[in-house]
Amino acid sequence: MEIILKQDIQNLGSKDDVVVVKNGYARNFLIPKGFAIIASPSAKKVLSENIKQRAHKEVKIKAEAEALAAKIDGLKLEIGAKTSSTGKIFGSVNTIQISESLKARGFEIDRKSIVIKDEQIKEVGTYKAKIKLHKEVFVEIEFDVVSE
Repeated sequence: MEIILKQDIQNLGSKDDVVVVKNGYARNFLIPKGFAIIASPSAKKVLSENIKQRAHKEVKIKAEAEALAAKIDGLKLEIGAKTSSTGKIFGSVNTIQISESLKARGFEIDRKSIVIKDEQIKEVGTYKAKIKLHKEVFVEIEFDVVSE
């Protein structure tokens, strides 16, 4: 069944993509939850018109994301964490701490758009995180985890 996605769905597609999925997945999950609509000919026409109108705005949004990426690039964050005498962290450092550290520097970035390369950070050291500012704009930052 062909459907039009109303929002980004991981491992399926992004908003306004026309994708083919199994009938049961579409009728029992995606459509009732409001994640998608059936891709009828009229819905496809409405979608194409919306995409045309959004194309002009998209260029501006991408340019803003690239400008923000240029400012963030090369930025090095320092995140404090409570540690034991051996350098192990009590708990772990995650995207929330990185987002708060960026906010303190004046960058308002949602924690959901930050991906830490290492699964869990449980020791003091230097790590890298990837920030998704736009569908096509990514920036990588380094951050140090230090003992408080």
